[in-house]
Amino acid sequence: MQLKIQNGVVELSGEPILSAVNIEINDASKIAVVGRNGCGKTTLLKLISGEYALAKRDSDEDSFIAVSGRPTIGVLSQMTFDDESATLTDEIRKAYSDIIELKYELDKAQEKMEHEQSEENIKSYTALLDLFTNRGGFYFEREYEAAIKRFGFTDEQKNRPLSEFSGGQRTKIAFLKLLLSKPDILLLDEPTNHLDIEAVEWLEEYLKSYKKAFVVVSHDRMFLDNVVDTVYEIEYGKTYKYAGNYTQFTALKKERREQQAKEYEAQKKEIARLTELVEKFRYKATKAAMAQSKLKQLERMKPVEAPLSYDMRTFHADFEPEDIGVKDVLSVKRLEIGYTSALSVIDLEMHRGDRVGIIGGNGLGKSTFIKTLVGAVKPLSGEFKLGPRVNIGYFDQQMALYSSADTVLNDFLKAFPGMTDFEARSALGAFLFSGEDVFKTVDMLSGGERVRLALCKIFKRRPNFLILDEPTNHMDIVGKETLEDMLSHFSGTVLFVSHDRYFIRKISNSLLSFEPDGVKYYPYGYTQYLENKKTPPAEQSKVVQPVKQKKTYTTPAKERSKYERAISKAEEKISLLEEKIGGIKEELSFPENQSDYIKLSELQTEIEALETELDCVMAEWERLSDEYADILKKQNN
Repeated sequence: MQLKIQNGVVELSGEPILSAVNIEINDASKIAVVGRNGCGKTTLLKLISGEYALAKRDSDEDSFIAVSGRPTIGVLSQMTFDDESATLTDEIRKAYSDIIELKYELDKAQEKMEHEQSEENIKSYTALLDLFTNRGGFYFEREYEAAIKRFGFTDEQKNRPLSEFSGGQRTKIAFLKLLLSKPDILLLDEPTNHLDIEAVEWLEEYLKSYKKAFVVVSHDRMFLDNVVDTVYEIEYGKTYKYAGNYTQFTALKKERREQQAKEYEAQKKEIARLTELVEKFRYKATKAAMAQSKLKQLERMKPVEAPLSYDMRTFHADFEPEDIGVKDVLSVKRLEIGYTSALSVIDLEMHRGDRVGIIGGNGLGKSTFIKTLVGAVKPLSGEFKLGPRVNIGYFDQQMALYSSADTVLNDFLKAFPGMTDFEARSALGAFLFSGEDVFKTVDMLSGGERVRLALCKIFKRRPNFLILDEPTNHMDIVGKETLEDMLSHFSGTVLFVSHDRYFIRKISNSLLSFEPDGVKYYPYGYTQYLENKKTPPAEQSKVVQPVKQKKTYTTPAKERSKYERAISKAEEKISLLEEKIGGIKEELSFPENQSDYIKLSELQTEIEALETELDCVMAEWERLSDEYADILKKQNN
């Protein structure tokens, strides 16, 4: 055991943030800390790092932090650059200072041994060689070279001084240095934010093989499923421990609540039964002893607490476009994007109802493409055209940093000057700004709260084309699930950038991938995209020769009849699928399903499969209808 906190309390400005922290970090712990925004996850990391101290408890329960040995604790905020003129590679190599020093000693020992092959010199060299090997001395250079590349840095950038990198790049360099320095306890607060998918995948593999302990706070569900084996949830100021990854945690939490509810109800019935017996027989001489026995049984009974209700507070909006718009939403032709030089060239056609996810490495122009479409950046060449009556709702990831001295209410009213206070407060209340919250200044809000305020403004305008740049970065998991549900049922069009693979999988029905060799469009969702990535290129490139269809129509009447039957059959299938989808969507709103993450996920997966099938049938119906119309036109001429 390295570190243990028992019955910990943390107060800030006299207010309790955490009231009962119990956590144990062992030598190779892989721990996730989850919970709603503002529940105290980051506070817990600061308690572990020593930045915060325990407050005194009011009760007699023993409260302490116990640390065995002198474990090194790594936190990103503590990583600084001593020399701005150092290159990226030089800075990263500082993470291996002990190995580099050991290599220097090993080289000296080798020289000494070659000069004089005494038993003492050979023994000294062998001991240093074993130590060097065990610490990874023969592969550490390959390790950091691969990490630098996967984090999106080029060979040219490796030799640039730190002073030439942007703030975001410097944060990534510091984060990479922290990871490679391999502290005994690694503390990671939202490590996947602002990392592209390739970097996240590298981070997952790195943490899976990490031989020491780490504690991670993250809202990235797929990331947590892939790297952790223990989950601590913070709810109402207390920590609750669950074995397994995030998906297993949600199942165990549901099971634990159900078991507690059963035990609570059973005890209530038993207390009622024993109380009734005591009242019935306590004044009868022949039964007084039995009544007294039952009374003592009641006194000895350890109360089972009623299970706490789930903290499922989230934003909501009855959100549909004011104008559904036309079929053709966006046409992009040979659009060259960038600032002084081209980052990428894009071709894309989007139609009403499309949900296109933009993925790919950093620095290839994903956000620049979004900014070009909304007029914030001028295109270098090529063109793009929005369809008539397209009304854009644009979310910029910088909205989490939006600053204003206005109150939330006044800030919102400035965006909607014709709105009454009552209407504004109703709209804000739907996004969890209720009561005195609306009188907070915007500058007092957290990043997640500013995101909610921005979304409230966007959705209130009821656009038919949402363009979103990393909308989930500052959201907790319940908030992400809420946004996923809203976008899944949105009848308009969505174009979004995200590094959250779970979110991409849930929302997109096609992908625009920014890759080093160009921008590629994939007319399918993220699950199929991953499957195709695993398929060898030779298999993907195999061309299936079309089978020549035999002509089956002999007369115009038979030809019309064949199409009419096919169209009628497609219409029946469409009605059946729509009915099935409607029934499952009703199940989503059942009270018993509202807090059951597993059941909700299963239902949503079923809906997505049916909706995909419905899209295919609709496309087939449109094709048949168009061909039938052409046949009628030809036969009537």
